[in-house]
Amino acid sequence: MTSTNTENFLSTLSQTAAAYRGKHDIRPIAEEIVKALLAAEITAKQQRLTYNFESLIGQWRLCFATGTKKARERGGIILGKGLYVPKFVTIHIAFSRTPEADLSRGKISNQVQLGSILLKLTGPAKYLGKKNILAFDFNQMFLSVFGRTIYQQQIRANQGKSDDFYNQPITKLPFFAFFLVTEDLIAARGRGGGLALWIRD
Repeated sequence: MTSTNTENFLSTLSQTAAAYRGKHDIRPIAEEIVKALLAAEITAKQQRLTYNFESLIGQWRLCFATGTKKARERGGIILGKGLYVPKFVTIHIAFSRTPEADLSRGKISNQVQLGSILLKLTGPAKYLGKKNILAFDFNQMFLSVFGRTIYQQQIRANQGKSDDFYNQPITKLPFFAFFLVTEDLIAARGRGGGLALWIRD
C-alpha cells in the first residue's frame, strides 16, 4: 500500500468526520467511505499496525456503519452499502480503564439516545493489543428519561457461559477488530463482519 493510497483513505474518512460534524460542505458518498474503510483495513494488515487500549479511552460517536448479508453462492457474508447514522439519533461507545494494574482490561458502554430517551448498556472489556481486538460482554442495562433512570437491570449477554469474563476465549464473545485509530476517529470490523466508523465526541 503506497503512501498516496494511505493519504487518500485518511482524507476521505477525515472529510466524513468533518461533514458529519457540520464543518465540511461536501459529504463523501457511502461507496467512497466503504472503499476507504476497506483500504484502511488492508493497510493495517499489511503494515501489521498495532494500537494500545489507551488510545481508545474516551467517548466516540458512531457516524457511519455497514450492515452485512449472507452471500448465497459462497455461503459467506458480504458488506451492505453502508449509511450515515441519522443526526436525530445519537449512538455513543465509550471505553474506560479499570482499577486493576492489567492494562488490557477495561470497561465499555454503548448508548443510544432519541430525544429525551436514553438506553445504555455497560460491561467489562478486554483488549488483545497484538491483534487490535477488543472483546466485551454487556451485563448492565439502564433506561433513562429526561436524565432520570427509570429502569436498571442486570443482564447476561452470554447465558450459559462461565461467570469469569476474562477467562472466556475471544471466539465466544462479541468483539471489535480495530484497524484505524487516530486522535479524531476510530474504525473497526465487528464479529458479524460489518464495518463502523466513530468520531471523538
